[in-house]
Amino acid sequence: MTYEPKTAPFDPRFPNQNQTKYCYQSYLDFHRCEKVKGQGDQVCKYFKNVYSSMCPNSWVEKWDGQRDEGTFAGHI
Repeated sequence: MTYEPKTAPFDPRFPNQNQTKYCYQSYLDFHRCEKVKGQGDQVCKYFKNVYSSMCPNSWVEKWDGQRDEGTFAGHI
C-alpha cells in the first residue's frame, strides 16, 4: 500500500498566495456540514481533507479546544 499525498484543490474564492482564509473556511464548512448531515457523512469528508491539508495542526487543535469550551469565534 503506497501513500499518495494530496493537497487541497484550487478554490477560485481564494486566489491569493496566502491560504489562511481557505483553511479557516474549510474548517467551518466541515463542522457546518457535520451539523447538518451528521458525523461521518462522505460529503463532509471533502472539507475535512481540505482543512487537514491546508491548516497547521496547532490551529486545528486550538480551534477544537475552543469549540469544546464554547469560546470559538466562528459561526457553525
